[in-house]
Amino acid sequence: MSSYNGDMQLFSENRRARFDYDFIETYRAGLELEGHEVKSVRSGKANLSGSYALIRGGEAWLVNADIPPYQPKNAPKEYDPARTRRLLLHKQEISALTGKLHEKGLSLVALKLFGEKGFVKIELALARARNKKDKRDALKKRATEREMRS
Repeated sequence: MSSYNGDMQLFSENRRARFDYDFIETYRAGLELEGHEVKSVRSGKANLSGSYALIRGGEAWLVNADIPPYQPKNAPKEYDPARTRRLLLHKQEISALTGKLHEKGLSLVALKLFGEKGFVKIELALARARNKKDKRDALKKRATEREMRS
C-alpha cells in the first residue's frame, strides 16, 4: 500500500538495495508510463527489486521494474509488465551520469517510486555494490548501535 508523507506519496520501495549497495548520489526522475500503469503504481502493485537504470542513446531507461496490469483481464494483449521504461531527466544530468557510470563498479539503482504533485517519480542512486565482508560489517555496526540505544 502507499503511505502519505506531506506532499509526497510513497508507492513502492526497493529495501534490498540499501543492504546491497553503498550510495554515492541520488537523483529524482520522471517516469514515462501508460495510463493503466499509472493506476497500477498508485494502487501499490509496482515492484522495484532488481531494477536498475541504463543510459543508452542519450536517454535514460529503467530496466526490470515490474508493474503488473491494473486489471489483468482488461490489460492490452501484448503488455509486458517488466518492459523497459524511459526516464525523464535533464540533458545535463544524463551527460553527468554517463561519465560517472563508466567508472568501474558503479551502477544506477532504483530506490523508490513516489508521487509528487500528481506525477509518478522515481528516486535513483548512483551506487557501488557491497561485497560480503562489507555487508557483514554493516550488520555488526547496526547491531552494536541497537544495543547501545537499549
